[in-house]
Amino acid sequence: MSDVTQLNPLDFPLHGSRLIEASAGTGKTFTIALLYVRLVLGARSADDDTAFERPLTPPEILVVTFTNAATQELRERIRARLVEAANVFLQPVEGAEGDGLLLQLRDQYDPATWPACARRLQLAAEWMDEAAVSTIHSWCYRMLREHAFDSGSLFSLDLENDQTEMELEVVRDYWRSFYYPLNLDELATVVRHWSTPEQLHAAVRGLMPEAEALNKNAPPRPRPSPTPAARPPSAWPSSRPPGPSGWTSAKRCSRRPPSRRPSRARASTPRAAPTGSAPCVNGAKGRPPGPA
Repeated sequence: MSDVTQLNPLDFPLHGSRLIEASAGTGKTFTIALLYVRLVLGARSADDDTAFERPLTPPEILVVTFTNAATQELRERIRARLVEAANVFLQPVEGAEGDGLLLQLRDQYDPATWPACARRLQLAAEWMDEAAVSTIHSWCYRMLREHAFDSGSLFSLDLENDQTEMELEVVRDYWRSFYYPLNLDELATVVRHWSTPEQLHAAVRGLMPEAEALNKNAPPRPRPSPTPAARPPSAWPSSRPPGPSGWTSAKRCSRRPPSRRPSRARASTPRAAPTGSAPCVNGAKGRPPGPA
């Protein structure tokens, strides 16, 4: 582990990878603005081994923060610092007024270069509208859009700052996949805790920071098979299956089967047929009378 040294923004190396650790309220923005001024000015002399290899312009200096509000504040603070430094370099050698660190920084440059340094600082302050000061996700989005071929990404990407709607979509899909197939008793138990997917999302969202503790190698839980009582209407059959043989519709289901009661024999006395006609028994013409 490397040794921790006290930060001096005037001698801090501006090349390679450097780490600055600071607590809240210790002047991080103040230090960043002063380091920005040094990057714009360039080396103080030929043997300056802490400066960057050449002076930089605002579009060439990347400053990244977390929120959009902090981005706007940081941009304005850097602009104000550049203007203040330019005014310090325009003052005469004797009786100069201003920030002590900026006066020390000016004295480290050759007085003959002070007007050129002041002009460079003024141009940088006017150029801050195009400065690369952004949030982390905005910078990543910009790089993916500008280097679509190299990154293999799409040319049209949507930057989602609020993931609430995406989380709700996942919860709704989970609700449909695992809760719809439950039977009535199991579903009643779930509804006692969360009656809607939105309530489930509100309960789970507080546990999302603890998701790293889950076992990522665990096999996924299989989806339960749907029961007939819990199938959605879209899964119902479109027509009623055929019934028993001979009954193929609901209208014919009311057809009664033939009666199985034993028939009673009725005795009848044949009557004499009219003259000139065939004998008639039980209303049937043309049939011979049966046995007596």
